[in-house]
Amino acid sequence: MKKKKIITIVGARPQFIKAAMLSRAIAEQNKMNPHQIIEERLIHTGQHYDENMSKIFFSEMGILQPTWQLHCGNSSHGAMTGQMLIEIEQILLNNRPDYVVVYGDTDSTLAGALAAGKLHIPIVHIEAGLRSFNKAMPEELNRILTDHLSDLLCCPTHTAVQNLAAENIKEGVHHVGDIMYDAALLFGDLAEQGSSILDTLHLRAKSFYLCTIHRAENTDSVERLSSICEALKGIAAASCPIVLPLHPRTHICLEKYQLKEDLLSNPYIHLIKPLGFLDMVMLEKNARCILTDSGGIQKEAYFHKTPCITLREETEWVETVTAGWNQLAGASPQRILDCLRNQPERRDAITDYGEGSTAYKILQLL
Repeated sequence: MKKKKIITIVGARPQFIKAAMLSRAIAEQNKMNPHQIIEERLIHTGQHYDENMSKIFFSEMGILQPTWQLHCGNSSHGAMTGQMLIEIEQILLNNRPDYVVVYGDTDSTLAGALAAGKLHIPIVHIEAGLRSFNKAMPEELNRILTDHLSDLLCCPTHTAVQNLAAENIKEGVHHVGDIMYDAALLFGDLAEQGSSILDTLHLRAKSFYLCTIHRAENTDSVERLSSICEALKGIAAASCPIVLPLHPRTHICLEKYQLKEDLLSNPYIHLIKPLGFLDMVMLEKNARCILTDSGGIQKEAYFHKTPCITLREETEWVETVTAGWNQLAGASPQRILDCLRNQPERRDAITDYGEGSTAYKILQLL
């Protein structure tokens, strides 16, 4: 019996979802072909330390339980990345996998890639090649460095392949589609069956806005966060309230800048705790429009055919803008309002994202 050992590294909400899809594919492959087993074990860095941002995803989505649970969250980028690097390196030294699999663009991604690269363990980067071309974003630095360290680069779009070629990364590059589309197809149906969040929050379909804010460029700037809050207060109405699940970082910054009480005083803005994945999917599917600075939620909005306004100046998911499902508004209240009033013409299919079989394509490459 041939056996390959994989260690997967995750630490943040989008990575849990993507890892769930590949883990499911691996489990099915192992059942079908017991003579060529892939043994996958998981490191959870603890980057997202809130119960609803982390643990609930494992119980809801049937994700492989972590073999190693680290506690590297709730500190600065440098301290968090450094602590992860120390702990991940020791795990890799003790276990020597055939591959290390990392996802996306978080500090967990970079720490895993650095640890594996220095130990000469092949690195698989899922969601490789994305670029916002804004190096002020820590995520952009994480993406670039991880791609240059990786051996197998699994790109969600043709634009991502072109971005890598422009940086002279041409070996081991594959367009596989978007693994998040796999998840949207599977968990969209499960959310319809298992989520009661609309009833809990007394919401009607297409009669509320959904907002998420978590990027450092917005939360760490009192000017940008204040402007976004002003926009939300101007938009919220009895006929269309705003639901805002608070990321832990956003919660801290709203209190720090004394913005939280003002939002709480508005009867049409509902600040709620972070949600489990199925509840979040249900809100995404039923919102009139999503306002977000999350790359993952921009795509989920498209998958569920919900218009999106991105609270940033650029996006790594340029296809969603070209297709008319996403608009860039930054943090300007006027631009956000203009985007809501003037919805662009939309087209239905972004073929780059694949047909929902990305996890199996990655598995074939492994």
